[in-house]
Amino acid sequence: MSTGDRSSGVDVAKTDRKECALTVEEFEEFYASSVRRLTSQLYLMVGDLHEAQDVVQEAFVRGWSHRAQLARDGAPEAWVRTVAWRLAVSRWRRRRRSDEAWQRHGPPIPGREPDPGSVALVAALRQLSPRQRRTVTLHYVCDLSVEQIAAETGLSTGTVKTHLVRGRAALTRHLDNPYAKEAPGA
Repeated sequence: MSTGDRSSGVDVAKTDRKECALTVEEFEEFYASSVRRLTSQLYLMVGDLHEAQDVVQEAFVRGWSHRAQLARDGAPEAWVRTVAWRLAVSRWRRRRRSDEAWQRHGPPIPGREPDPGSVALVAALRQLSPRQRRTVTLHYVCDLSVEQIAAETGLSTGTVKTHLVRGRAALTRHLDNPYAKEAPGA
């Protein structure tokens, strides 16, 4: 074999290696041998263990789909560490922007506990089919006409009317009607 043949053989080997991805077993072995070390390193970098665990796991998930690049670069741990760091920085930026927005607009208005009637209504609505629930909500909460509901949902006006009639009947069965209880004794 001439010198030229050897160099082309090496080039072929390099090309084959570039196109080869880590196998499932190799990736699992890489994960098992480096996850603790990477989590510890990121913990020292970000100062929050849970955040470090989250970003390292996310980096490994992304690494799974880039197994060919991990094998080609020959430094999969550095790749995962870099991705994890970038994820942490992205999260910090997102939180900072969110905090700045809250500061600009003030604290959120304290929420009230839902009244028992609202809780009962939501529970009763859950008993309806999704189409009936949507139709009833659009009509009674959003104040849409039958024609507007038909246009928004793609249903015919007859179907919308049917859903409203059946939905009202079902709601009557599921909601406690105080007048119905008083009528027999009155």
